[in-house]
Amino acid sequence: MMSLYDLIVSRRSIRQFKPKPVSKDLLKDFVNAGRLAPSAANRQPLEFIVVDEEGLRSQMFPCLKWAGYIAPEGNPKQGQEPQAYIVVLVNTRVREKGCEWDVGAAVENMILAAWENGIGSCWIISVDRERVRELLMVPEHYKVDSVLALGYPAEAPMIEDLKDSVKYWKDPEGCLHVPKRKLEDVIHFNKF
Repeated sequence: MMSLYDLIVSRRSIRQFKPKPVSKDLLKDFVNAGRLAPSAANRQPLEFIVVDEEGLRSQMFPCLKWAGYIAPEGNPKQGQEPQAYIVVLVNTRVREKGCEWDVGAAVENMILAAWENGIGSCWIISVDRERVRELLMVPEHYKVDSVLALGYPAEAPMIEDLKDSVKYWKDPEGCLHVPKRKLEDVIHFNKF
C-alpha cells in the first residue's frame, strides 16, 4: 500500500476515464472523507450531491469546462467521460462567506480518498452553476461551489519542471504534461 506522502505526490488531475462504474460504497466513502475535513469554527456548511446515474451524468457534462489551456483537446473524449460527480454545496444559512477553506480541505480529502482506491479525479471550478442547480433541484439557499469528476483513469499525466509557462500541454502521443514549480523555488526556512 502506498504511503500518504507517495499518494499525494503521485496524484494528478485526470480528464480521461475508463467506462467502468465507481461503486456507491466508494462514493459514500469519498463524501465521508470530505465531511470529516477541517471546517472553520466547525460550522460545517458543506453538503454534497453524488451524481452517478448515466442520464444525469450526461446532462451534467456540458455544464462543466475542462482544461482551459488546451480546450477542447483536454476535454474527456466520447466514451471517456467521468463515471460520477460529487457536487459541492455550501449551505448559506450556515455560513455565507469564507467557505473556500472548508471546500478546499473537503475536496482534497475526497481526491486523496479516491486516488487511494485507484479512482482519478478532476476538481472543476468552471461550472454553469444555474444549470446544475436546475438539474439537481438545489434549493436557493445553497451555493453550488464546484464539482469533483471521478472515474478510473484512462490517462497518466506527467509533471514537468516549470520553466516559462504554467500552461499544461499534450505531446504528440496524447500524454498530458503539467508544469510545477520546483520545491527549492517555493520553500523558505525561518525567513524569506
